[in-house]
Amino acid sequence: MRWDLVPLGRTGLRVSPVTAGGAPLGSMPENFGYSVAERDAVDLVRALFDSDIRTIDTANGYSDGRSEERIGRAIAEHGGLPDDVLVMTKVDPSGADYSGDRVRRSLDESRRRLGVDPLPLVQLHDPEFHDPDRMTSAGGAVEALVDARDRGEIGHLGLAGGDVRQMARYLELGVFEVLLVHNRWTLVDRSAGDLIARAGELGVAVLNAAVLGGGILADTTGRVDSYGYRPARPATLEAIVRMREVCAAWGTDLATAAVRFSTRDPRIASTIVGISKLERVEATVAAATVELPEPFWDELEALLPARANWLDADEPR
Repeated sequence: MRWDLVPLGRTGLRVSPVTAGGAPLGSMPENFGYSVAERDAVDLVRALFDSDIRTIDTANGYSDGRSEERIGRAIAEHGGLPDDVLVMTKVDPSGADYSGDRVRRSLDESRRRLGVDPLPLVQLHDPEFHDPDRMTSAGGAVEALVDARDRGEIGHLGLAGGDVRQMARYLELGVFEVLLVHNRWTLVDRSAGDLIARAGELGVAVLNAAVLGGGILADTTGRVDSYGYRPARPATLEAIVRMREVCAAWGTDLATAAVRFSTRDPRIASTIVGISKLERVEATVAAATVELPEPFWDELEALLPARANWLDADEPR
C-alpha cells in the first residue's frame, strides 16, 4: 500500500513524504562522485512511477538540462505522467543572466524537456547569488514568475535556496507558496529553524532537501570531510563521528537517522533525497518510515554542534 499523500500547503497539490531529488539523474560526477548513464536514469524514473515515492524534484540548470530531459523521456516512454505523480522544477539563470527574459526562457526550456504543460510548481532557484534589488524589480525574475502564474503557464510558485538570511527576504515578498531549504535543517545544522517557523506563520509549505549534508551523513568510511558543499568544521566532524556511534548502539545507521529526522518533523511536507540507483528507492522509503525511540533522538540531539558551526551562523567562519 502506498503512502497517503499529504497537502503541499495551500497549493492544492499533494506530495509523498519523500521526494526523489533529480540532481544526480542528469549525471553530476563533480558533485556526487559518480556518473549516471542516460538509460539508467530513465529506468530509475520509470521505477519511481511504480514506487511509494510520488514526487520528483528537478531544476532547469541540473546538468545543463539533462535531468529534466531524462525525466521527460521517462514520462514519454511511460505513456504520460501518472495522475498521482508530481514533477516540480526550478528556473535557473544562464550565467549571470537572471533577468525576466531569462526566466521566461527557462520556463520554455523546462516545458519542452519535461513534456509537462502547464508546469504545476516552479521554484525560484538560488536567488541568493544574485542582486536582490534587480531580482525583485519591475520586470525582473520574480515578476516574470508571478506573471507566468497569472497567465496559467505554471500552477504555483516556490522559493528554493541556501543562505537563510537571503531566503527570508524573498519569503517576505508574499508571492511564494512553497519554501525549499537545503543542508540547513539536518542532524548537525539548524540554520533554517527561524525560516521554517516563519514559513509556518505565512502558511508556506516547506520542503527539506540535502538532509545528508552533501553525502557526509551517509558516509561510512570517515573520509568525507565536507558538509553542504564546503569544508566541515571540526566540531561538526566530531559530532558526526559520535552520532555514528550512537546509531550503531541503537542498531541503525546515520544515513537512516538523517532521513528520518526530517520525515518525522510535522512541519516538513516532503523530504527531498537525491536518488540515482534503483536499490536506493526502497532503502529510502524504509529509512523514511523506520520507528526509532525518543531516547535515541535525545542522544543525537545532545550531540548537535553549537550554532557557531552551522552553515549560516552569524559568527564569521
